[in-house]
Order: sequence, then structure tokens, then C-alpha cells
Amino acid sequence: MKALASFFQFEPHKTTFSREVIAGLTTFTTMSYIVVVNPAILSNAGIPVGPSFVATVLAAVFGCTLMGLYANRPFAIAPYMGENAFIAFTVCQVLGYRWQTALAAIFIAGVLFILMTVLRLRQWIVEAVPQSLRYSFAVGIGLFLTFIGLNQAGIVTLGVPGAPVRSGHITAAPVLVAILGFILISVLIIRKVPGAILLGIVITAIIGFISRTAPAPEHLLSLPPGIRPILWQLDFHGVLTWKAFPIVLTIFIMAFVDTMGTLIGLSARAGFLDEHGNLPQIERPMLVDALSTCFSPAIGTTTSGAFVESATGIEAGGRTGLTALVCAACFALTLFFSPFIAAIPAQAYAPALIVVGLFMLAPIARIDFSDYSESIPAFGVVSLMCFSFNIAVGITAGFVLYPLCKLAAGKMKEIKPALWVLTVLSLLFFVFYPYE
Repeated sequence: MKALASFFQFEPHKTTFSREVIAGLTTFTTMSYIVVVNPAILSNAGIPVGPSFVATVLAAVFGCTLMGLYANRPFAIAPYMGENAFIAFTVCQVLGYRWQTALAAIFIAGVLFILMTVLRLRQWIVEAVPQSLRYSFAVGIGLFLTFIGLNQAGIVTLGVPGAPVRSGHITAAPVLVAILGFILISVLIIRKVPGAILLGIVITAIIGFISRTAPAPEHLLSLPPGIRPILWQLDFHGVLTWKAFPIVLTIFIMAFVDTMGTLIGLSARAGFLDEHGNLPQIERPMLVDALSTCFSPAIGTTTSGAFVESATGIEAGGRTGLTALVCAACFALTLFFSPFIAAIPAQAYAPALIVVGLFMLAPIARIDFSDYSESIPAFGVVSLMCFSFNIAVGITAGFVLYPLCKLAAGKMKEIKPALWVLTVLSLLFFVFYPYE
């Protein structure tokens, strides 16, 4: 125990072994829904659910273990929400790319992250992204996920030209189960029940099985399915083209912004920031994030990074890498529940998407709507993400609108040099975007 305490440095952080274990369990329960939701979303891209579930778990185990042993931080890693939706619904369904091509784009972004982290360029660019745009990215993705959840639950369905969406068949049995699931998750969250989202998904799925609105699994436990069908299925030939450039660019920017915002936010809450507001040895968790972003597509899933739900473990007292290691162990145990996971229907996980959208809506309060040079670009991001059904269009539009609005307001000094790099890349995105 003394060796463990020395390795993870319990004493300087005023923590204990038991506190770190409890923190790891807490973090896991709040983010464990990803093992259900990620495969469900990626199935829309054509990735088989069983292997996708295993890849999701392995990506989380890899990232959390590396974060614990190398970075020694209580930050849990898993495939990101938002990025998975971008791949499934925008890249594969709207633009028509194969999932193998999309995963190759993520791998390339990961390699770039590693190089930029080692060369210390990554932080320079991310710090140039204005706070208002960072907040708008989260809000836009949250509403995007909410719409997907409402649609997959059957609460909202596609309409006709002139009225693109309409109310679904609210009294249909599967829709009623989904509504019940949303109410159940909401109650559990209000009552602050640990693991509320995962618990709500499981109970709603069981209700679906009992009511026969969804086929029940034949078994609850089994050995994990193989991941060979999705292992190292990277289509580099398809992604190394000018046509695919916007995809690589958007994946790059999304992961870039998500990681920096999450790491700084979690570190502030944990008391890790120095007197200048910087995170000492930030290159370590950033390198873990970059390696995880390469590892994830190699085994068949989307971009991985630090989860904001790690804040729950930090609130429980987690301050060292042991918290992340406990989380990794919990994820590993879920590998034996693949039959149940694969059988969970949309009516059970769709309510979770709606609720996650709510959580991601919170940063909207931090946008200064009285300053139109800040609020107009943010509004452009959120509205275009939702109404174009394309996360990439929203993000890149923000990088174009922001300097234009600052120019009109006579506030050019507020634009950092690195932001101009993102603006030029975003303009290239619109030039090379495959509009057909």
C-alpha cells in the first residue's frame, strides 16, 4: 500500500486509497452509458453492434489505464459523444462515406495530435479558440444529439418539404416506452441516483423486453464477441483525397477543442491549475488523448478523449491516476455483458441521448449575448449544426464568422494569430465540401 501511495502521490493531494477507489467507481457509473450508446450510434454507420461494443470497452480500458499510469490524473477516457454522431450521421449517412474511410480520417487526426503534442503546437492553437465558440460547440452538439434521440425514439419523425419534421405516433407502444424511459432517467437524475443514465437505459430495455416492443436477448452473459470484422479496417486510400479533406479537418478541430476544454475544466475543479491558470505537465494527458485517438479507430471505434463525467469522480475526492485505473477495471468487466448490450433497443437508449443533450446545453449561459461579436458566431454554430444536420458545417462556420464579426466591431486585437489558421482551414472546408 505504501508503494502504491508513493507511486500515485496520495499525500500531496490529500487523498487515500479508499477515496480513489470510490472516485473511480463514481466516474464509471456516470459515464458507463457509453458502452450502450456508442455502439448504437455507430450501427447507423454500418459498424456491427457486437464488435463495436467490444471496441468501445477496449478503447476506454486503454485510455483510462494510460491516463492512470502515465499521466497520473483522475481523468477517464472513452469514445466521445458528438464525434460518434458526426461519423455516423454526417460522414456516413449524409455524405455517403464508408465507416472504414471515416476511421482512417480519425487515425490521421490522431497521428497529427501526437506530432503536435510532442512539438508543443497543440496548446498554442487550442488556446486561440474563443470561449464563446467553445461553449457553442457543446450546445450545438447537445441539441444535435437531442434531435437524434427524439427521432430514434419516434417522438419526432421526418416530415415533408416545407415541414421537415413533425410529431411522431405518440401513442404507439415503442414510443410510450421511450417516453417512460425519459421520465425514468429524469427522475433518477433529479434524485441524484448514481449511474442514473445507465440504470435508466437498463430498466427501460427490460420494460421493452417484457412488453414485447423489442426482442429479448437469449442470454445475459457470454464471452466477448470478436472484433476481427472491424479491427484495423482503415481505408487510407479513400481518405487521402481532396474530397475527404473536410472530414479530416472537422474531426481534427472537434477533438482538438473538446480535449483542451475538458482537460482545463476538470483540472480547475480538481485544483490542479497553477497561479497562471495553466495545467502543469499538460502534455502528458494530451499525449494520452492523442494515443487514444489513434488506438480507437485501429480497433474499430471513433475518437476517444477525456470525459467531462470525470468531474463526478473528482467531486468524490479522486485526485490521482488510481481513479482512472479503477474506472478501467470496471469497463473491462462489462465485456461479459455483450448479449444484453446488443439487444438494447432504440426506445431504451434514445432517451439517454435526449438527456445527454440537456447536459451539453448548460454552457449556453456562459455566452455573452450582449456582445453581438460573440453571440452571432455562437448562434451560427448552434443553428447550423442543428438545421443543416451537420456538426462540421456549424463548427467551421463559427471560425469564419468570428473574425468577420470582430472586424465589424473594431475588435481585431481580440483575434489570436492561431485563430486565423483555423479560419483559413474552415474556408477551405467550404471550398472542398462535397455538396452533391
